[in-house]
Amino acid sequence: MNRNNLCYNHPFVTSTISSHSGSPNIPASLEKLRLDGYLSSKNIAHASNDFGNIYHHLPSAVLYPKSVSDISSTIKHIFDMGSTSDLTVAARGHAHSLQGQAQAHQGVVINMESLKQEMYFHKGEFPYVDVSGGELWINILHESLKHGLAPKSWTDYLHLTVGGTLSNAGVSGQAFRHGPQINNVYRLEVVTEFLDRVHTSELELREKGLWDVHHPWLNLQIPKSRIHEFAEVVFGKILTDSSTGPILIYPVNKSKWNNKTSMVTPDEEIFYPVAFLSSAIPYSTGKDGLAHILNQNKRIVDFCETALLGVKQYVPHYTTQEAWRTHFGPQWDVFVRRKSQYDPLAILAPGQRIFQKARAFW
Repeated sequence: MNRNNLCYNHPFVTSTISSHSGSPNIPASLEKLRLDGYLSSKNIAHASNDFGNIYHHLPSAVLYPKSVSDISSTIKHIFDMGSTSDLTVAARGHAHSLQGQAQAHQGVVINMESLKQEMYFHKGEFPYVDVSGGELWINILHESLKHGLAPKSWTDYLHLTVGGTLSNAGVSGQAFRHGPQINNVYRLEVVTEFLDRVHTSELELREKGLWDVHHPWLNLQIPKSRIHEFAEVVFGKILTDSSTGPILIYPVNKSKWNNKTSMVTPDEEIFYPVAFLSSAIPYSTGKDGLAHILNQNKRIVDFCETALLGVKQYVPHYTTQEAWRTHFGPQWDVFVRRKSQYDPLAILAPGQRIFQKARAFW
């Protein structure tokens, strides 16, 4: 259960990566778990897809929980199987991940949207709402307005789950005033936008058949002192063609962010999230094709690294632990300690590609 504060009114691929060889070897003991919901190994292809539409890793099963105990029982059972098992677990919300982060190759994917529960509103001087991690922000908005309330901070696109955005901070144009979404959570008990601007674009793209295409998005955070240099090179020399999607730019204050989270930001007080929300035309080999956009993204990232701009990626995609170590910088040791404490076998979130599940060899 998430309690959200309210206020009164580096490698780049050039093609899709697929591994549709889900393991049929789900342990019988896992299938025999007593659950309020159910575990299914049939019709699970959807769990290998996401909004990015670049990576496709088929799980062995999908859990449709109806209670928190369904999730805890499943994870505990897999943990108790120890390092002799290859099973990992990934939480899947509304599948808006870009690089397969919510996928679990030959593992178990938890469909968090099936855990939706009734919302409870607490009014008073500091109002908040209790919601499940699988609830969509758009639904929270609609229910909040009935009580004359609205969340303080959220993302520009509201058809995302609470758990999904909170796990990645949740950044939007309100962050400069109220901080990211995670800063406006009263309490995380379970799984722990002002305007729905992007949803209108979604409807238009769906009508044109352009929603379920590749989305090689690139999200960067640029220090204020280097934003002009970034703009001159990126917008003046790299992005010389017409854009293949919207570009979002706005300033935020570092002091509004909780430095105890795993979210990594530039060192300066003011920085600019810059989001390139590109869509690739299927089968195109031109400037609107996946290969061209990915190469363009790579040129942008390479420039930032070569020029030592102090840029940090938001929801990054790295394939080596050394790259992740560089990304986290001085926060790496704390991050590793937390992982070791709460997920010592690295069962959770294999799609992030930060840690590999420990295996025993005997």
